[in-house]
Amino acid sequence: MASRVAFLTEPFLFFTPFGGRRSGGSPRVSMASTIPSAAAATNCSSRIETPKKLFTPREMHVQVTHSMPPQKIEIFKSLEGWAEENILVHLKPVEKCWQPQDFLPDPSSEGFYEEVKELRERCKEIPDDYFVCLVGDMITEEALPTYQTMLNTLDGVRDETGASLTSWAVWTRAWTAEENRHGDLLNKYLYLSGRVDMKQIEKTIQYLIGSGMDPRTENNPYLGFIYTSFQERATFISHGNTARHAKEYGDLKLAQICGIIASDEKRHETAYTKIVEKLFEIDPDGTVLAFADMMKKKISMPAHLMYDGCDDKLFDHFSAVAQRLGVYTAKDYADILEFLVARWKVGELTGLSGEGNKAQDFVCTLAPRIRRLDERAQGRAKKASVIPFSWIYDREVLL
Repeated sequence: MASRVAFLTEPFLFFTPFGGRRSGGSPRVSMASTIPSAAAATNCSSRIETPKKLFTPREMHVQVTHSMPPQKIEIFKSLEGWAEENILVHLKPVEKCWQPQDFLPDPSSEGFYEEVKELRERCKEIPDDYFVCLVGDMITEEALPTYQTMLNTLDGVRDETGASLTSWAVWTRAWTAEENRHGDLLNKYLYLSGRVDMKQIEKTIQYLIGSGMDPRTENNPYLGFIYTSFQERATFISHGNTARHAKEYGDLKLAQICGIIASDEKRHETAYTKIVEKLFEIDPDGTVLAFADMMKKKISMPAHLMYDGCDDKLFDHFSAVAQRLGVYTAKDYADILEFLVARWKVGELTGLSGEGNKAQDFVCTLAPRIRRLDERAQGRAKKASVIPFSWIYDREVLL
């Protein structure tokens, strides 16, 4: 579950879900992003490490929790049977799933070392900036414990026992199990490639999982499933583009790896968008308000708290490289929004409240605004700088 670029700076009109009000019992908590403070990106290998607090706030905002009124929870309880018939079908039996070893040299084979040598030869011609994108994607996938935790904060659909047999809980655990293969496969491939600094990558993964994520979904499954719908499509696009680039660089095996991961993300996207489609059918007003709320807050990326021990703007730098290479861009963000608006037939909704009509207009007209903002930002963009990335032994990459 991954996507890459955070770029919107213009404040948008705020919409709150469910009739424009937060439930009375929803506590508001001062929330801090948890990336250790550091100087601008420096050479990790030469910088003298000094003790610092594990987590130092970088940005502050008010976090709203449990914003879904109790009566809405009944909607998700009533959808248990529907989820079993319509969502669980998008999972694959384990015995029919691909596994990372299907795409990697076989360590039990006599030809293992030769296979590894061939893999490393194919990687030699791939440029550093591509590896920055691939490593960033892999690190994002490896933070999977955070994403399962986030899904299990959602009221009405969480796994209450850790082994609950509800359809929602079965989906979350099985989705996690399928996603777990993505990070495993990319991690092992990068390890064998010899092109990246695995210790720095492993530190980044540990920092990221320890920092968590703050998607601002408020324990609210309306917001949560809109977020996952957006993110799964973003990840499908990103892995699809890394597959395309790998093929252009001549590494067909890597292209196959990225492509098979993208196909998983597409299947998961289908499941999450079906859930939101059902919510639009049952509760169009509440769902369009939730959609507008998430888009106003902007879809924060799962790895936005990424840190490697050196660069406290690591995610921004990774995102800039992904934008420049066309792996995941502001245009993709706008395209995803436009796709979801069409997929859920938001423009065709009728009988909405006054707030619902405003929310409908907001989300239906937002994609063109995003594109205009991006065009202006590109026009104002200064000459790109060059930044060292610890993931590739502090070699410099153009942003």
